[in-house]
Amino acid sequence: MIAAELRPIKLNLWKISMAARIHSTAIIENNVSIGEGSSVWDNVHIRFDSTIGEECIIGEKSYLAYGVKIGDRVKINAFVYICNAVTIEDGVMISAGTIFTNDRFPRATTSDLKQLRPSDPDEHTLPTLVKAGATIGAGCTIGNDLSIGRFAMVGMGSLVTKSVPDFHLSIGHPAKSVGAVCRCGQLLTRFPEGADAFTGDIECPSCGLKYAIDRGEVMELNPPS
Repeated sequence: MIAAELRPIKLNLWKISMAARIHSTAIIENNVSIGEGSSVWDNVHIRFDSTIGEECIIGEKSYLAYGVKIGDRVKINAFVYICNAVTIEDGVMISAGTIFTNDRFPRATTSDLKQLRPSDPDEHTLPTLVKAGATIGAGCTIGNDLSIGRFAMVGMGSLVTKSVPDFHLSIGHPAKSVGAVCRCGQLLTRFPEGADAFTGDIECPSCGLKYAIDRGEVMELNPPS
């Protein structure tokens, strides 16, 4: 692991011989840890007390707020905004232009408009959890006080306002579940009458993994070891 010192550090992506590769234009604040084999690209800003796991990619011009937790082998594309109270588990893909939020009713100032509200977390700060293996498409907006399930997939341009179950494909404005996806990303089935109305056993046509779906709940029958 490498960690920022008491000032921002800037390291050249190609010349540094350490385990993590940090572009010279990246800003890394105090008490940030970055796992072995991870790459942080140009003009990324990572705020204090954030944690990034091993073999991650943080794409150009992305912003990670303070206290963000990122697992191993996470791919974050360019222009992604990840705010405080967001946790991202292992193997997640977050595509370009995605924005996370953590306050449902934000205000810049107190009610008399005479004082800025502090940026520190308070009772209005709500968490978001992105579970292992999930994919978030380009240009999505992710709400708060919700989770995105294991290996779920959120279609590009979606507005997520409620939790997405494991292995579900969720799209739209606001997003809703329209089908189920395999670990490998292949579409397993559509839910023509809604997720709650669908029950059946399905085998992935691409990789052969088997699933049972019971009123929209997707369960793995032979997950890889």
